[in-house]
Amino acid sequence: MTEFGDFISALGEFGLYQKWLVLFLSLPLLLSPFQMIGQVFMVVDVPHHCNTSWIRAIGPNLTEEEQLNLTLPRDAGGAYEQCSMYSPVDRDLGSIMAYGLNATEKCSSGWVYPSAPPPSLLTEFDLVCDRKDLNDISQSVYMVGLLLGAMIFGPLSDRVGRRPVFLMSMLLQSLFGVGIAFVPHFYVYMAFRCVVGASVSGILITSLALATEWVGVSSRPKAVLISHCFVAIGQMLLAGLSYGIRNWRLLEIAGSAPMFALFFYIWVLPESARWLVTKGRIEEAKKLLQKAASINKRTVPPGLLEQLKPETQTKSGSILDLFRKKHLRKVTLIMSCTWFADSFVYYGLSLNVTSFGLDIYLTQFAFGAVELPARYCCIFLLQWFGRKKTQAVLLLLSGLMCLVITGIPEDQPIATTVLAVIGKFTATASFSTSYVYSAELFPTVVRQTGTGLCSMSARVAGIMAPLIRLLGQYHRAIPMAIFGSAPVVGGLLCILLPETRGTDLVDDTGVATPELRWVPRTLNLTQKNSKRANIMQREICQKPERKKYHLFLFLSCLQQQKSGNYWKV
Repeated sequence: MTEFGDFISALGEFGLYQKWLVLFLSLPLLLSPFQMIGQVFMVVDVPHHCNTSWIRAIGPNLTEEEQLNLTLPRDAGGAYEQCSMYSPVDRDLGSIMAYGLNATEKCSSGWVYPSAPPPSLLTEFDLVCDRKDLNDISQSVYMVGLLLGAMIFGPLSDRVGRRPVFLMSMLLQSLFGVGIAFVPHFYVYMAFRCVVGASVSGILITSLALATEWVGVSSRPKAVLISHCFVAIGQMLLAGLSYGIRNWRLLEIAGSAPMFALFFYIWVLPESARWLVTKGRIEEAKKLLQKAASINKRTVPPGLLEQLKPETQTKSGSILDLFRKKHLRKVTLIMSCTWFADSFVYYGLSLNVTSFGLDIYLTQFAFGAVELPARYCCIFLLQWFGRKKTQAVLLLLSGLMCLVITGIPEDQPIATTVLAVIGKFTATASFSTSYVYSAELFPTVVRQTGTGLCSMSARVAGIMAPLIRLLGQYHRAIPMAIFGSAPVVGGLLCILLPETRGTDLVDDTGVATPELRWVPRTLNLTQKNSKRANIMQREICQKPERKKYHLFLFLSCLQQQKSGNYWKV
């Protein structure tokens, strides 16, 4: 059977059809930062103290200052304690003013926020004092949702298709995202956040499959990383929108409701033609390929379409195949460690970079601004140096930055910040590289299952990262030492992986090594001869030991220019 890459080359590797597809896949990713880190702007710390209105029943004419002086203890700095108060007593006001109160207890009647801030999660659900940990717990619950999404939507996408899972994830994110704005209790908020996390995970891993399975070999990094750039842009948009909208419920609606506008995807978002072929749905695949070729203003030769037949050897894959077969077991274990290290160092640095000297909104904008060039640079790094070298070097650099930070004195915040920003740059680039690399290493029949499994390991790292930070109470260097060690180990393990630059995607789990496409399978040299010749010469001469042989093929191909025939290797 003719390989599927031949059809992609015939209809155009990254034509107008694929560009529109990448745009459609990228638009939902603009909103994912609102769900991932939007809570940072909903739990802004504000001054507070215990509600001591009980004394009003005894002294209704007391001023606010007198009430606080009588009912709240002071700390060593002379400020009112925020989490404790004097225990209520059954005495008259004169006795209280004369002898004072001695016994203290925790806030038993809620809290008061004197500055009258805009409604936030902190003020509305009293996430202070003993309830302060609920903020971190809710972030971990969201990460659990991402983990569940990877477990559920990855294998489901391999079974029922990429398109229905993508649309289902969009629907869940829209409904539960807007629903969060109307929750009456914080525990309901956490439950809704878990569902939203699962839906975000479904969108991320499904968009990866659609982006890679519809484009040609040379355009895969571009397709995936352009969509990742939208995540960075979304972070910058989040900073601006949260600065203008201080009411947390309105901010949640603003970050979730626009997803409803994307439901026209039901009519325009295609299924993966490559996945359809693996499932034997040949006629549906042919229609999609012809439609794509028409939009790209190309024509797929009828004879080529007739060769599109299901492979009898190709069977539906399962998660067991990832561990049953030796080559897939190695890829699965190493890539799971890579994703774990990516997420570990990414969240570790994001939680510790707090020395910019800027307010929270400018800091968030800076984070997004750092990620945008990091993701964009990957497009060129992956083409120039390949997947394996790029992945290994970026992981090693991000880990080394963390390890170097452990030796920087506490009184050098600028040096620490510069190193942390460099580390975040390389960690972000490494994370994007992992998406491209994983999509190329796993076969089509288990691509989403494998990617979902790797994503699960990343979510475990995301849950662990806040807990590792607690070790800083024993020594400030311990968290950064751990955050730096994991990516160094992951980077060294990447050396054992195969290179996938210039290779076609594998469909069957029985294929151990991706096939290298030295020359485009279908190439019309009468169109843009010089440009295509230059591109082909670079592709066929990538390996010095084969340069002489493939240069002969290249020269032979040039002789076909006058005839206008398609040349295949």
